[in-house]
Amino acid sequence: MMSESIAVADVPLSPYGRVSSVLSPVGRMMAQFAAEFRDGIDINLGVGYVSEEAIPYDEVAEAFAAIRRDPTRYRVPLNYGGPAGSPNLIRSLRSFLLRNRLGDLSEEILDRNRIIIGASGASSLLEGLAEVLPTGIVVTTDPRYYIYCEILERHGFHVVAIPEDEEGIRLDELESELGRLGSRANEIRFFYIVTVNNPSCRVVTTARRAALVAIAEKLSYRLGHKIPVVFDAAYEMLIHDPQLPRPRSALCYDKLGVVYEVGTLSKIVAPALRIGFLIGPPGPLMDGLVQHTCDVGFSAPLFSQEIASFILDHKGDSRLQEVQAVYRHRAEVTRQALEKHLGWALQEISGGQAGFYYYLTFRDVETAEDSPFFRFLTRTTGDPKIDGPQGQEHPRVYFLPGQHCVDPRGKLRQIGRRQLRISYAYEELSRIEEGLRLMAEAARYAISQ
Repeated sequence: MMSESIAVADVPLSPYGRVSSVLSPVGRMMAQFAAEFRDGIDINLGVGYVSEEAIPYDEVAEAFAAIRRDPTRYRVPLNYGGPAGSPNLIRSLRSFLLRNRLGDLSEEILDRNRIIIGASGASSLLEGLAEVLPTGIVVTTDPRYYIYCEILERHGFHVVAIPEDEEGIRLDELESELGRLGSRANEIRFFYIVTVNNPSCRVVTTARRAALVAIAEKLSYRLGHKIPVVFDAAYEMLIHDPQLPRPRSALCYDKLGVVYEVGTLSKIVAPALRIGFLIGPPGPLMDGLVQHTCDVGFSAPLFSQEIASFILDHKGDSRLQEVQAVYRHRAEVTRQALEKHLGWALQEISGGQAGFYYYLTFRDVETAEDSPFFRFLTRTTGDPKIDGPQGQEHPRVYFLPGQHCVDPRGKLRQIGRRQLRISYAYEELSRIEEGLRLMAEAARYAISQ
């Protein structure tokens, strides 16, 4: 009886556990999408799924059948694998990168670096960095890759976001920030640069990549230890504008051994295979990441790795061209619809040359979650004429508000309230245009309030 009257506190959590027990804004939006999205009614321009027409369902089935017929090469595809990754997949990746001259990588560059496979896509390798490196400062670009930056902050890192321009992170702003940090520069743990920035889809130029490597090397000599510069190349294979010069990999400029390049096959094969890889110099950091993969699941699923290996060997080159063509066409059609429906309201459009996003800046209309624009598109204005009858809401349009894409403490926090990211990957093109038409209605509604 006495025990029933004593209050018992909830399970104690670590600092990471405490901050993780509250769902992030983006996590909350994705959960809402999963729970409330109505197929055929609502329009998803927000959640970054790849296009179904770019996923090779038949080829994946063919690949699995083929690896079962070749037990000599693909020994135990449904068993455990090694934490560094399938030797078959690593060989296939190396050959694929060289055949397609991706990033101008050469045999000499790949010989002096190592390729490892993450436990569950590129995200697992990025999360691994947060585990194996001591907490401190991470320098990135503004707008920033919100998902990873939130992960870093939950792990206790301080993210410093530097505004970008058309070529990538601004070097003048970066040098100024390094000067302002003074002795706190000792707390810098790594630079994190998305080569086709998410959300803005601006492509970091070759010159800017080389300059960033030089800055990281100079800082490493100053501090007396290597400062990694991590290039997230998740969308690098989706540079689909033929007029855009293909940038060189930053690995081409690495003399000190500080460059690490994260890649993925999610965009050109299939996200569900969860194939992410990292190219970087051998050493304690790579060894630590391999052990992290072992700790969280021994290895990536071996059957996924062997399927990816087979597809890269037999159809990888044609897949790359086909997927780029899909997104090139989608980008062109979406750009036309943007200018048709929203051109009058927009200050700037970025993206459309790589990846599958456009990042929009409105002149006067705010897009944040507390704005009339957002409430119109989520049908939460309280006006039945706009929202629709209770339980029969009019079509909702999902997008990513810019407020979640910029550093909440940075210089872009105000303009971020007038920005948003849309995806042209998931929906049919006609549904994308309908979503943009509804956005135009929302913008006019917001102006009238």
